[in-house]
Amino acid sequence: MSTQRPDISFIFNITDKVLWNVFKKNEIGDVLLPFVVLRRLDCILKDKNENIRTAYENFKGKVADDKLAPILKKAAGGLNFYNTSRHTFDSLKESTKTIDIDFHNYLNGFNAIVIEILENFQFEKIIARLQKNKLLYEMVKAMCDVDLSLDKYDNQNMGYVFEELIRISNEQSNETAGEHFTPRDVIELMYKVVFSTEKEELSQPGIIRTIYDPTLGTGGMVNLAKNYIVDELFVTGPKPTIFTYGQEINEQSYAIAKAEALISGGDVDNIKHGNTLTNDRFPDKKFHYQFANPPYGVTWAKDYDFVANESTNPAGRFYAGLPAKSDGQLLFLQHMISKMETSGGKIAVVTNGSPLFSGNAGGGESDIRKFILESDLLDCIISLPKDMFYNTGIGTYIWFLDNNKPVHRRGKVQLINASDVEDKRTGKTGFATPNKRSLGNKRNEILEHHIDAVVDIYTHFEENEYSKIFDNEFFGYYSVPVERPTLEKNGEFKKDKKGELVADSKKRSTERIPLSDDIRTYFTENILPHVDHAWPDANKIKIGYEINFSKYFYNYVPLRASTDIKEEILNLEFGTNGEKGISDLIKELFA
Repeated sequence: MSTQRPDISFIFNITDKVLWNVFKKNEIGDVLLPFVVLRRLDCILKDKNENIRTAYENFKGKVADDKLAPILKKAAGGLNFYNTSRHTFDSLKESTKTIDIDFHNYLNGFNAIVIEILENFQFEKIIARLQKNKLLYEMVKAMCDVDLSLDKYDNQNMGYVFEELIRISNEQSNETAGEHFTPRDVIELMYKVVFSTEKEELSQPGIIRTIYDPTLGTGGMVNLAKNYIVDELFVTGPKPTIFTYGQEINEQSYAIAKAEALISGGDVDNIKHGNTLTNDRFPDKKFHYQFANPPYGVTWAKDYDFVANESTNPAGRFYAGLPAKSDGQLLFLQHMISKMETSGGKIAVVTNGSPLFSGNAGGGESDIRKFILESDLLDCIISLPKDMFYNTGIGTYIWFLDNNKPVHRRGKVQLINASDVEDKRTGKTGFATPNKRSLGNKRNEILEHHIDAVVDIYTHFEENEYSKIFDNEFFGYYSVPVERPTLEKNGEFKKDKKGELVADSKKRSTERIPLSDDIRTYFTENILPHVDHAWPDANKIKIGYEINFSKYFYNYVPLRASTDIKEEILNLEFGTNGEKGISDLIKELFA
């Protein structure tokens, strides 16, 4: 994956020349995004416009609209978009006095899919503001100076342009940690781990595979994963057929994803708009590969009634449990599990730390983890360095799920600690390197050799400093209420009518006992020697699951001896080996 980014200076040039002082900083991206999409389409259509307009004039009114569209697409060289107006961006430079009318005629010349994309950008509102401030012509003229042809910006680089516009917009609007898009280095790590064992499967003649993202954003995950299979895994020879799918709730992100698919010849009809939790646009569809980065710590309270109702259905997506209303990450994960191809499906999903351990035994989060682990779906979790995302510095984790694990990985979970960052000054090794310059909160970058190292650890499936392997049961525990008898004033234990001890609720505690242990044996050996006359409340025992990632990789570092610390302080104060101490320097200062 190339780390060289394309030239985006035009963003700042247009901002300075046209938009500054009229639009707020956090509005610049909203204005530029649809114009960049339009200019991209305009540049691609440049050498096809004459054919399109000739075909339009020849067949307009002579064939039905549903017959005309395929004719115009053919005239456009097989593209899924075209414009039948007599205008282009370049010709609109001549419309100094008629720009308002001519620009709308230009927009109306596009086919329906382009118009839908522009509607999701709320483009009419943007145009109205530009017109009000007499800037529409200036904006069109400025965009004419930007060459967004395929020769100048291939589809990958165009994706970078969109990402940069969104990043700048989010940075200025102070978007929360839950509202973000995923950096390409993180995406590359995700798909390279997922596909590290898939090449033989994908090499079968005529094979067809599907890739899905339920929180699609601008489409980066599914597009990059597909491109990796087609362009890198299979550089030569027959290639597998890959179809991408995605659903996105944000109108602007949906519009960008749709536009990118349109421009690159992707699966436009497989990109849907809507709330994945309450309006699954692919209700009967299963997928081979799924990638997602659902929002962190974002409430799903407004969706509660719908989700809670579905959770009562054993065939529903959320039957395993409901997390706290303040964070829906585990709802998206359950949704993805329901979408796994039964013959073999894989998931890679990014979360923050909360889904690993939040919630007590018997609670929704714990029950969801219980379902995942007891179903042997969890394959691996990778801990990433902090400061990997553009608008949050929090620690993140990639979960990898597989419903058809290879035999040697069944019943087990691999944890990979890839959270260390290189430090050239100290010689410290790691799985990321500091950026030359920060991009928002993104201060670290995962390079090619870091990804190779992580994939190597994953595929070797061995324990070492960075890799731990546990049985699924290891993460489970019994939550056992421990009761102690009520002590009467006479020093006797209080008993009920049946002669049984009465528990003192003020002394009640809870003990966590590993699932691998026998409760009575554990109680006898570990609790009774310290708490006499205690007993477990067998009727209230619950099973919980948590993944305390940092605990498993904790390395104890002994505290320095007090004598060493004292010696260092004295050396600083009075000096050592002929060097002056602080006291000597102070005396010289005031001499």
